[in-house]
Amino acid sequence: MPSPQQARAQASAITAHRPAAPAEPAPASQLRALFDRPRLSPGHRRIAQYLIENITEAAFLSITELADRVGVSQPSVTRFAGAVGFSGYPALREKLQSIALRTLAGDTEAAEAERVNELQAAVDAEIENLENLRRDFADPQRVITVGRELSRSAPLTVLGLRISVSLAEYFAYAARRIHPDVRLVTRGGSVAYDALLQAREAGGTWVLAFSMPRHAQETLSALRVARSAGLKVALITDLALGPVADEAEVTFATGTGSRLVFDSYAAPGVVCAALLQAMTDADPERTQARLEEYEQLAERHQFFLKD
Repeated sequence: MPSPQQARAQASAITAHRPAAPAEPAPASQLRALFDRPRLSPGHRRIAQYLIENITEAAFLSITELADRVGVSQPSVTRFAGAVGFSGYPALREKLQSIALRTLAGDTEAAEAERVNELQAAVDAEIENLENLRRDFADPQRVITVGRELSRSAPLTVLGLRISVSLAEYFAYAARRIHPDVRLVTRGGSVAYDALLQAREAGGTWVLAFSMPRHAQETLSALRVARSAGLKVALITDLALGPVADEAEVTFATGTGSRLVFDSYAAPGVVCAALLQAMTDADPERTQARLEEYEQLAERHQFFLKD
């Protein structure tokens, strides 16, 4: 009889063609897609980040007010509008306002619910992150494609430094059940560089990296080393634009819970699970063989308590 994990691997394959009602991407995802240009200057990135974080207010600012809020010149705002594909700031603001108005309409119902205490507010924020992720997953094709690429990379390197270690360890622990060679990197500097270069020399093609706020300089340095060695980078991060995302071939940007002293990671955790599922789907025969082998090993050595 298959184990519960084997049964789930067989039953929960992702399908890209399941009929579903059209779903609009989350506002932050719409903005990130709008501003995702590889050559934005640091000043333009500051404008983009401000708009992402303050869309419901920023969409109604004049060009002078926006420039003052961000700390840039008015010509810089005009150049930013052109850099992201608009004829000028008025055209950009019109687009921003359409996104902001839909966001405000969606927030009206939520605002009616009383926030009883800060813990409940933190949970509500994570629910919103998950709802946004659900909309982003309306088309699962990108997850399927990246999962297939990660499955083919041997070895597969998983990198997470500082606060991102826990997510990287979770992903690597699970991935080892279904992938023959997963290498976890949780130390920065030359240790990370050695691991990345060795993975590439061994035939690896991809790195799955995690970068949660506060984003570490050593993560950026490691990804640059990975890219220079010929490795491709899939990145799981928060909604920030910036140099870390610029080093990735593909970025899964999703919200983190930031209402308490330390962030929580409900949505990034679901992205991890989705990519793991896509990896199992990419090579079902290998998945079943490895899970069966692991179950036999676990039974022989009594890894787990009996339910």
